[in-house]
Amino acid sequence: MEAVVPAEITAELTQILSNLVLGDNEIRSNAEKAVNDRLAHTPELYLLALTQFAIAADTDVMRSFSLVLLRRLLFRPAPTSAAGPTTHPTPRLTLYDHLSSQTITTLERLLLHSLSHEPIPKVRRNTVDTVCDLANQSMARGRPWHALQSQAFAMSQAQGTQEATGRASAFGVFANAPNLVMDLQAEVVLGVFQKGLQDPDSIDVRHAALRASVAYLEAADAQQLAQALPLMQPMLETLPALAHSLSLAHPFPQPSASAPTPPTSSTTSNYHHLSVFLSVLTPLCSSHPSLFAPHLPALLQFLPALILPAADCGPTPTVSRPFPARSAPGSSASGPSSARQGAFVFPPPAGPGQEAEKEDEVLSLAEEDDLRQTLRLSALEFMISLSEARPSMVKKQPGWVEIVVRACLEAMGEFDEEAEGGLEGWLADDPSSNSSSAETDSPPALYEQSLDRLACAMGGRAVLPPAFQYIPSMLASYDWRVRHAGLMAIAAIAEGTGKVMQNELGKIVDLVTPMFSDSHPRVRYAACQCVGQLCTDLEEIIQEKYHQQLFAVLIPTLEDPEPRVHSHAAAALINFCEGVERDTLLPYLDPIVERLLRLLNPNGDPAHVKRYVQEQAITTLAMVADASEATFAKHYPSIMPLLLNVLRNADAPDYRKLRAKAMECAGLIAIAVGREVFGPDASTLVELLIRIQKSPPDPSDTQLGHYLIATWAKVCQAMGQEFEPYLPIVMPALLQTASAKADVSVYDEDEEKAEEREGWETVIMDGQTLGIRTSAIEEKCQAFETLVIYCSTLGARFAPYLTQSLEVTLPALRFYFHDGVREACAVLIPMLLAAGKASNTLTNQMVSATLTQLINCISTEHDASFLASLYKCFNDAVRVIGWAGALPREFNDGVVQATKHQLQALADRRKGRANHAAAAAAAGAAAVGVEGDKEEMALLEEIEDFALEDMGKMLASLDPSHPLLIAVSSVKDLGFNRWNSDEDEG
Repeated sequence: MEAVVPAEITAELTQILSNLVLGDNEIRSNAEKAVNDRLAHTPELYLLALTQFAIAADTDVMRSFSLVLLRRLLFRPAPTSAAGPTTHPTPRLTLYDHLSSQTITTLERLLLHSLSHEPIPKVRRNTVDTVCDLANQSMARGRPWHALQSQAFAMSQAQGTQEATGRASAFGVFANAPNLVMDLQAEVVLGVFQKGLQDPDSIDVRHAALRASVAYLEAADAQQLAQALPLMQPMLETLPALAHSLSLAHPFPQPSASAPTPPTSSTTSNYHHLSVFLSVLTPLCSSHPSLFAPHLPALLQFLPALILPAADCGPTPTVSRPFPARSAPGSSASGPSSARQGAFVFPPPAGPGQEAEKEDEVLSLAEEDDLRQTLRLSALEFMISLSEARPSMVKKQPGWVEIVVRACLEAMGEFDEEAEGGLEGWLADDPSSNSSSAETDSPPALYEQSLDRLACAMGGRAVLPPAFQYIPSMLASYDWRVRHAGLMAIAAIAEGTGKVMQNELGKIVDLVTPMFSDSHPRVRYAACQCVGQLCTDLEEIIQEKYHQQLFAVLIPTLEDPEPRVHSHAAAALINFCEGVERDTLLPYLDPIVERLLRLLNPNGDPAHVKRYVQEQAITTLAMVADASEATFAKHYPSIMPLLLNVLRNADAPDYRKLRAKAMECAGLIAIAVGREVFGPDASTLVELLIRIQKSPPDPSDTQLGHYLIATWAKVCQAMGQEFEPYLPIVMPALLQTASAKADVSVYDEDEEKAEEREGWETVIMDGQTLGIRTSAIEEKCQAFETLVIYCSTLGARFAPYLTQSLEVTLPALRFYFHDGVREACAVLIPMLLAAGKASNTLTNQMVSATLTQLINCISTEHDASFLASLYKCFNDAVRVIGWAGALPREFNDGVVQATKHQLQALADRRKGRANHAAAAAAAGAAAVGVEGDKEEMALLEEIEDFALEDMGKMLASLDPSHPLLIAVSSVKDLGFNRWNSDEDEG
């Protein structure tokens, strides 16, 4: 292809790019500066040179690198000195926006050449990504790329095996830039996609066509969806074409001589391909579940064989590998693997390579097992996603729920204990460390999570009968792993099936309690987990009716010989105490506390004490104290000295968590026993907290600030107004935390810094990758919640900090990064005004600033849920000030005007939803997903109704016959009010 830039520019750019990929930081940094300098002065020339280099570079590595770099540069903010014919003052312009039309046309021509001529698949994939970015950005700016549309269609129609890479690239373009085909006739698009889905030569083409089909359906409007229904059959038929070689039954037509055949590499590879194809389809289950409705019977014949474990139980070669690898037709027969043409090899291999070949075979079997497991999880995720998206649809398909439940239950008992270090490794592991988190990522844990999701989606009537068809026999199994799975299954389904489960709770308790005496520690651990989860999901019900049976097994388990078990029993007690009445707990208080104290301060060799057990014992003591309230006072003399001793001495890094838990426990006990009992130790605890707060900061201790703030708040609640002298100690740091700005970093698209970091969350906003330090935001929210506690507890005595608190709180009503911050501020504002009024320090300026900010926020708020909080805050503030019914005119007019604006916005939203649903129904699209949107729309309207109610209360406080009250009722009537929480429990 002819050069589009001078040779000297190409030579210079070649050197710069070569330096960019070098390992020397200084050379690479200089090369980056050179790139930025060239782009600042002559962006068009160097972007064209870079695009040309992506075609002409000698190595595939440099061509790939050029394409990736081109993507990053084209749509990053332009340097300030860049200018071009299309320059305009709109902010955040990219280099692309400064390019002339001629340059863009040349760029497009060069990239189309790369798309059609690049011989290396990896480089071609980068070309597809770059082309699609350019197409999407161009179309967003009103510049369609007709040449790409035409070329992609031509490439998708090319015939023959040699052109398969081109066909895959074409469908890759359609998948990543679906808007290229959205304005074309549906029949044409469907014909092209169906042909790609049935490609006889390449699995990559079928995969790309499937991705393109899913992208098309997700981007389609209601009318296009109705027309695209016939596409679902060929999309789903891509699955059995792969599964046929796995010897799996399927409902779709058998591959004929002219139909696509699986690739000839190996059966093992088809496990991977089938997993990938299912993963491509899964998002469509969530976005358009009704598309699958006509195909449920066929899917139910095909999917069970994928998600259920293999029926065989022997590792013999013929059973474990019924389809061994064979040489592809026409391939070379040389090499050791080519001799293995069947399950057994004759004559048997001999010589020095025999052992190596056996090792290869074992490795291959292990890899195949991993691929089988991945396929099972992919198929299960497909079924779970469809069940979550449209429970009512899959409930009507007999056998659907039953097969998913059975698959989850069977797989939960299949974990490989040796892979986790065996029983000894599990017992020695510290559950509070990161190493134990691997258990939550193991396949059995993933199946457990799937069962939980299914139960939450389908409800008890659908899930409990098939689950308890198996669970009782699982709990009686000779295999401890199956008993363990049965208990974890009960815990997993408790949340979603609670309304029905409570009717059979007595039988379930009778099944679970004997398992606390099981011979295997992991089963006893699972029994603790099961009871703890039941206490959370069936809170108060199980504690009230079955406390005697549960305490009879939980309390003795606190003395279990295994630390991991008795620690988990203590954790289960926390869940139990959260829903127990004080009078119910009191008879058991003494034996519980005695055993927890032994765990906290055991006899014997201190070297054998598990710190995580002590941490858990302290946490449980805190919860028991909170639940038993003043009755806990009898145990106070035994516990508080231990906690104070921990706070004095636990300074080493290894004891950070123990110290934090001791702080939390001391605060909760102080609240429980009251001021009279806690009073003598109050000054000691405060002095220790001050010492900890003034100690040199440890950057690696990220939790200390959180626990300090929380403990100071508890001490304030325990001491009441006697806490006032300590406000100068706690308020400066608290106000500083509350006023902290959001810590946000902007990353380039492929920048390494954008990788997930602890305490940070990565989000995409306006095409940019943002890193937000969520840990700081959580601390900000906690600071405002603590201000609520201080202000409500101290009342008028909080007045010295009224002005500073208002200055921090009012702007935070617009802190959009965290809803909790805004909600806490809405609660705090009336309290601050009340404190000011009670102390005669409230000024007209404070009142004016507060009401003005509230009115402004009401006028611009888009979140209906927080809008309700704002109206309540305004109402409470006016009532505290004493202006209810006599609001000054400027504020009266302001809030009425803001309310009119909100009423209009709410009315428009409701009309828009109704029109959308009506248009979809008229287009015949109800069968393809719009019907399911009604539940979501009705939920939104239910939230809006709360805002309308608080709006009405505010208007009525201004004038009981305010004319806008009629408008509020009218907007309420616009909603279709069809929200139904799917109470399948009756």
